[in-house]
Order: sequence, then structure tokens, then C-alpha cells
Amino acid sequence: MNTSISTAYNYKVVRQFAIMTVVWGIVGMGLGVFLAAQLVWPELNFNLPWTSFGRLRPLHTNAVIFAFGGCALFASSFYSVQRTCQTQLFAPKIAAFCFWGWQLVILLAAISLPLGYTSSKEYAELEWPIDILITIVWVAYGVVFFGTLMKRKTKHIYVGNWFFGAFIITVAILHIVNNLELPVSFTKSYSVYSGATDAMVQWWYGHNAVGFFLTAGFLGMMYYFVPKQAERPVYSYRLSIVHFWALITLYIWAGPHHLHYTALPDWAQSLGMVMSLILLAPSWGGMINGMMTLSGAWHKLRSDPILRFLVVSLAFYGMSTFEGPMMAIKTVNALSHYTDWTIGHVHAGALGWVAMISIGALYHMIPKVFGRPQMHSIGLINAHFWLATIGTVLYIASMWVNGIAQGLMWRAVNEDGTLTYSFVETLAASHPGFIVRLVGGAIFLSGMLLMAYNTWRTVRASQPADVAAAAQMA
Repeated sequence: MNTSISTAYNYKVVRQFAIMTVVWGIVGMGLGVFLAAQLVWPELNFNLPWTSFGRLRPLHTNAVIFAFGGCALFASSFYSVQRTCQTQLFAPKIAAFCFWGWQLVILLAAISLPLGYTSSKEYAELEWPIDILITIVWVAYGVVFFGTLMKRKTKHIYVGNWFFGAFIITVAILHIVNNLELPVSFTKSYSVYSGATDAMVQWWYGHNAVGFFLTAGFLGMMYYFVPKQAERPVYSYRLSIVHFWALITLYIWAGPHHLHYTALPDWAQSLGMVMSLILLAPSWGGMINGMMTLSGAWHKLRSDPILRFLVVSLAFYGMSTFEGPMMAIKTVNALSHYTDWTIGHVHAGALGWVAMISIGALYHMIPKVFGRPQMHSIGLINAHFWLATIGTVLYIASMWVNGIAQGLMWRAVNEDGTLTYSFVETLAASHPGFIVRLVGGAIFLSGMLLMAYNTWRTVRASQPADVAAAAQMA
């Protein structure tokens, strides 16, 4: 095609983020498998402070959410916004800064968290200098994304970009408000909030990190890659707009369900429960819209493992967004909270929804940005799909069984009112589930290793001329 270089898509930053998504996926999930092994064999902490579960667990969550998930979001949003707006990324140098700045954030997290430097806020553990760097990189991300929307050559803003845009704006607000802190040294600060207020702000942030970073952003991904891979239009564009406004209006209120039976005022707990239940409607609206996009294309699932990843991710999204509101009901929460059931729920969303849709999107993107007709091996993608699915099911099923057993044992009482089981007995009963979780996590990780090999072979086979041709606008 005879198109000038000035109108070519900027795929360099997409390629960089795509490769690092695979790398950080293996690092973060490998760390998760190691932590699962620590719960089976506690001596694996080596009696060292920086390899203890308490220090490595936040490193694992930061690695899988912000390193793996974050890089997937940067790659997919920078890729799809160019193609849906039919224009090159705004400010390519700022886009390059986003890549290197985000990798620096991840590197600083990998150094500081094992050393014990933490704000102690879940999913926001990083100390104030790193928080400032995150803010700068995130503002740069917003400049590139919204700048690209403003210079678009299409009249319409595609719905996937609405989700990406809402995710960028809301995560910025969440990050800044929750991380308002008073530094006392270069490595230590204290939150400006105290007591129940601090807990409320933290879980307003914590649940909306799930709601916007791990849901809205990935729904933007879904609305681009599912129709593209299925080669079908979105089932209902009207439903997608209703889904968008309902989701972003309701999600922001759901945080208090993390604080049932605490010092938080009862009205706030009840509000969080009610809003969580209402949230089921827009969540399932998005899931149904994605699934129904395959109308007339279901037969493609027989031969297309990439589409299988995308569709099964929607099934897990539907399941985990049903489970979440149910667990927000106070009477259910009385059984489930503080147990492994919560861990199972989180990983139904993290492995089943976030990881699977990211993997499907990457398998769609990587050949295109490297100028290849397809990935090196479709067979390896198929093997990866089954490893990911089996690994996820083993993981979440073992945590469901563990969680319900723990909840029932903890509240079992004798006739005289004393506890029937000690905590150690509960832990012993959980041990088989810990083993199954370790096996499930290891199976999922092995699939990521296949992906890394497949990606490496695909990239190695590409030629500079292929890469240049891939960037030309279609």
C-alpha cells in the first residue's frame, strides 16, 4: 500500500509493552507459584525477612496487576486507539516515556517491597517517591491516549475507547486520593487519613482498582479484540453504551463490602452491599454482549484457540461478577470473609478473566505488530489454552472448598460456647487445598512458558521489512 511513513501506525511502543507483558506475566505468576509452595512447605521462606510471605505477597500482587496487567493495558489501548481512530499515536516521545517510566516503577517495586518498604495499603504498598513517579507516568499515558482521540480521523469514538478513557481518568483519581500521605523520610510515609476513614478510602481505592484497572480497562480490550477475532460486529452497540454508563456509575460505590462487620458505620456497609448487588446487571450486560458477538461465528471456536481464550475469559468474567455480589451480602460474607474463598474469587477474575483476555489479545496483536501472518505455532496456543483453563479451575475450586471449610470450622461452637476447632486444626484441614492450588498455579505458569517460546519464535522470524510494512495504515 502506498502510504507515507508519516501516516504509519506507531507499533514500536506496542511491541515493547506486548513483550514485557509476557515477561512480567512469567515473573509475577512464577512468584505466585513460589508463594503457593510456601504455604505447602513453610520452610521455603528460608527464614529470611526478604523472602517471607508477608514481603513477597505484595510483590506478587503488584507484579501481576501492575506489571503484567498494566503492560497488557498499555499495549492493547495504544494498539486499538490508533486503529479505531485511524491515526498515529499522539506524542510518540511521551508514549516511549510511558514504556520506560512504567518499567522503572516495576523495577523499584521489585527492589523496595522485599526490603520491607511499604505504606501497608493493599495494592498501594509502594512508598511516596514511587507514587509520584506513577502519577507522572499515568498523566503521560492520559496525554497520549486522549491526544490520539482528539486527532482522530473518524467522527465516532468507538466504545472500547470509552472504557479505556474511563479507566485512565478514574485510576488517576483513585491513586492520588488514596496515596495522600505525609513523608517522614525518603522511604517512609503515613496516610493523611486515620482509623475507619483510612480503611474506607483504602477500599474505595482497592475495590475500584479491581473495578477500573482490572475491569473497565480489560472491557475496553474485550470490545476491540472479541469482534476483531470473531470477525463479527459487536452484538448490540446500544447495550455497550448502556453497559459503559451503568458500570462506571455503580462500581465506584461498591468498596465498603470489604469492610463488613468492622468499625465502618453500618449504613456504609449496607450501601456497599446494595450497590454491589445492583452491579451484577451491568457486569452481565457486558458479558452477554461479548458472548452474543459470536452469533453466527460459534463454529470458529473449533479451530481458533485465540477466540477460545477470549470467550472463556468472558465466561469467567460472568462467573466472578456473579460471585462478587453474592459474597457482598452480609450473611454470605460472614462465612466467606478472611477465608480462602476470597482468594478463589480474586483468582477467578485474575486468572480466568484478566489473564485469559490479555493472552488472547496478545496472540491477536503480536503477529500484526511484528508483520507476521500468524503466531509461530497454533498448536502451542491450543496447548496453552488447555493448560490455562485446567490450571484456573484447579486453583479456584481448591480455594472454594478450603474457604467454605474454614468458614464453617471457625464458627463451629460446642454446647458450652467454646470453639470446636483450633486455628491450627483449620490450617491442617486446608493443607490438601494448598497442594491443589500449587498444582493449578504451576499448570497455569507452564502455559505462560509455552507462550513465551511461541512469542520468541514469532518475533525471531520477523524481518525489519515486515515490521515496517505492518505499521502502514490499512
